[in-house]
Amino acid sequence: MRTSERIGLAAVLTAAFFAAGRGVAFEGTSPGGQEAALPMVAAPTGVPVLKKPVPPADIPQAAASLTALQYAAEGGHPVAQWRLGRMYAKGDGVAQDDLRAYDYFSKIANAHAEDSPSAPQAAIVANAFVALGRYYVSGIPNSRVKADPERAREMFSYAASYFGNAEAQYNLARMYLDGVGMPRDVKYGIRWLGLAARKGQHQAQAQLGLMLFNGDRLQRQAARGLMWLTLAQDSAGPDETWIKDSYKTAMAKASEDDRAMALQMLERWVQGRRD
Repeated sequence: MRTSERIGLAAVLTAAFFAAGRGVAFEGTSPGGQEAALPMVAAPTGVPVLKKPVPPADIPQAAASLTALQYAAEGGHPVAQWRLGRMYAKGDGVAQDDLRAYDYFSKIANAHAEDSPSAPQAAIVANAFVALGRYYVSGIPNSRVKADPERAREMFSYAASYFGNAEAQYNLARMYLDGVGMPRDVKYGIRWLGLAARKGQHQAQAQLGLMLFNGDRLQRQAARGLMWLTLAQDSAGPDETWIKDSYKTAMAKASEDDRAMALQMLERWVQGRRD
């Protein structure tokens, strides 16, 4: 069954996901001990770069050659398809070609949409949906792939709810908060943002931290916002200056009490991740 026939489940999955009590507790815990679900200060409008999944042991490193990858991809191996998709998307060792990348990601999504979220290739499948969502956000110039925000939302929603993918959850949060491809829904946006932040998605952590620190559409919690911003800036890449600048600005504005409390919260967070 093709992805187009299954993607309609996204809305149902989303509703069931939150109806089951997977709400956000910004005090640093989530109901039932489960993983919990954006300030808009110079935050980039694009979707974050996907992290490259670790390949399973059944693909030897020698298979990194283009010919070997193409052979494996034609045989339906999702890791090979993923690698080729990333290579064409980035122009890494091949001529950059977003349409070919889109086609490889589509093959993964079409063949593996119903795979178990615990399957070895689940992370790759989820990231393929996220990659497709990125393409649908803006389209691919001079190709059959046109900008389709509603389709982008469906891709992100499926990966976010069925696979629990943090990158998808962050992007879905942005769409809800910005009203892209749907009416703006702050409640759902914050829920998805919290889920992604608690899973360690640093852009979601930065967005949530800014919202809490500034009291932007949330009750102001300066210390908690500073905690999230601290976590985010530790993971931010060199080009993510908006995160580092937001952290520095918050630190400069925070009171000594807020800084001390944020440090305590941060210590509890780190300890909780170790346990």
